Amino acid sequence: MADKASSLPLVFVNLERDAERRARLEAELARLNLQGERLHAVWWADLPAAEQDALYSAQLNRAQYYKPLVNGEKGCYASHIQAWRQLLASDAPAMVVLEDDVRLDDRLADGIAAIAALDIPWDMVKLLGRVQEKVRSQRPLLSDVALVEYQRVPSMTAGYVVSRAGAAKLLATRVPFGRPIDVDLRFWWENDLRILGTVPSLLILDETSFVSSIWSEKPRVPLRQKLRKFAMKLGLSLGNARHRRTQSRL
Repeated sequence: MADKASSLPLVFVNLERDAERRARLEAELARLNLQGERLHAVWWADLPAAEQDALYSAQLNRAQYYKPLVNGEKGCYASHIQAWRQLLASDAPAMVVLEDDVRLDDRLADGIAAIAALDIPWDMVKLLGRVQEKVRSQRPLLSDVALVEYQRVPSMTAGYVVSRAGAAKLLATRVPFGRPIDVDLRFWWENDLRILGTVPSLLILDETSFVSSIWSEKPRVPLRQKLRKFAMKLGLSLGNARHRRTQSRL
């Protein structure tokens, strides 16, 4: 089954300056006999103002999120948008997208092949979640890996498989964006995304994931922002609970 994983393109997001991360991930891919293409990560400050305005909406940000996004968050989202556009510019049915701070589970190639062969509708399958996920429904993916429907979509975006339908939905409804990508995907019902996952995860966060290469130390959150954050989380919880009831199980 692992050979079928090569039928899907795989890209990994990497900044030019992060040569060590690139080398580490390329070695991991070679270990599993997977082919991966480096996707040049977006350094937000290098984008022309017109391109920044086309990708990020300060007005949308004020309506959706509790604080303005920093350049690292904007560049991260823009990098994933590049991947989605690259998928739709190809004739591939789906694409594997990795960030460069992950290590690969030995079952990853078989997992990708099994996802590519799924006979159910899906837009995205996350390859990394929290240690203990709340699962609404599940079905076998591999002998020791389950395909799951989350009770609440986790915020991690370090690795996933996105289908053509999923990429089209995201590009049609999330450009421009106003939230960080990991938060935006949690509001899946806004663009009718079918986001699934794997349990156990098929990726492991590398130790470099704890040292961000795209933003510096986060500032303290003022009280006003804390209140806005609480309201956003409440809206997330209520929206998720309401729309989960209308979605079919695996």
